[in-house]
Amino acid sequence: MNLLLYFVLFLKASLFSTSGTGNVPSLHADLIPRGWATQQEFAESLAVGQVSPGPSGLWVVSLGYLTAGIRGAFLSVIAIVIPPLLVIAIDKVYRRIGHHAAVEGFIRGLGLSVIGIFVVVLLGLLNGVGLSVRSTAIAAAAMVLGSVPRIPVAVILGFAALLGYYWR
Repeated sequence: MNLLLYFVLFLKASLFSTSGTGNVPSLHADLIPRGWATQQEFAESLAVGQVSPGPSGLWVVSLGYLTAGIRGAFLSVIAIVIPPLLVIAIDKVYRRIGHHAAVEGFIRGLGLSVIGIFVVVLLGLLNGVGLSVRSTAIAAAAMVLGSVPRIPVAVILGFAALLGYYWR
């Protein structure tokens, strides 16, 4: 087992997941085909992670231990600690230079790029289900409601789902 690659796989899974068990698919797809983990080890580590006190994301420490012993547990801990430390470091840097025109322009551009990506994904979804007047109206209404900060996203999604279900 290449321990550097092992660490990189855990780090990648931690960087691109959003919460406790959000890294399961990535680690499963990376470790199982290489023969570095088994289905049983995944099941056991997830079970240990659920019954252990603390954040559910610590299940990867059990997976690291089951797949590579103490070294695997240590590497997995380092891999899941790096992303939050990066966020703290970026926040400190942003607090110092966030008021500069270049940084403000970058943030505005980043926001516009996110909107552009959202529109492309939305159009892809609408084309996938068949672009119709009804689906376009639902999407437009959801976008308008999404611009109102007081309306929770869950309410907008629920409203859109109900409208789509009943307005066929």
